[in-house]
Amino acid sequence: MKLIYKKYLTTVALIWAGSFVLLVFSYMLALAPQVKSKKVIKSQLNEKKQQYENALQATQEQTKKQLKEQIQKLQQDLDNFALPSEASADLIFDISQIAGENNVTSFSIKTSSGRKSEEIPNCEYIGEYEIEADFESGFNQFASLLNTLERHRPVIFVNTFSILRSEDDQQRNQVKMKLAVFVKKRRDS
Repeated sequence: MKLIYKKYLTTVALIWAGSFVLLVFSYMLALAPQVKSKKVIKSQLNEKKQQYENALQATQEQTKKQLKEQIQKLQQDLDNFALPSEASADLIFDISQIAGENNVTSFSIKTSSGRKSEEIPNCEYIGEYEIEADFESGFNQFASLLNTLERHRPVIFVNTFSILRSEDDQQRNQVKMKLAVFVKKRRDS
């Protein structure tokens, strides 16, 4: 009787072990990929829900008003930093006036890039306009001019400057400056 009982338990254990291995194999083959695709579909569903909620929110008048105000603020910020492309002559005139107000002498100004804005890598809407200025001034006039230029709107960036001390006049030094201004690119309609 013990031999039959032992044989019976061995057969049952082997059937259970085989069934377990078969179930694990069928899970790995059939259900595991479905769990992965379920996660992907769930993340896509959440993304689409977020897009739907954003679209619903965008149709509301309050949201439209907020977006319009934000666009106007960003446009004002852009105007503080970028010059319209047709206003470059006005900028040169402004810089000349600033130089005159700061009592610099022998002031000359010219564009480095031939009246054309240079491309800025990876930038669609603005370019760079480079200006060279040469003048003579004392240190206080130079500092005052530099301060005024950096507070100008649209912003004028001082890329480089060099000062050569004058041998005959200690109050007047030769100054060369390279200035840069961001310029809005024209949009072709």
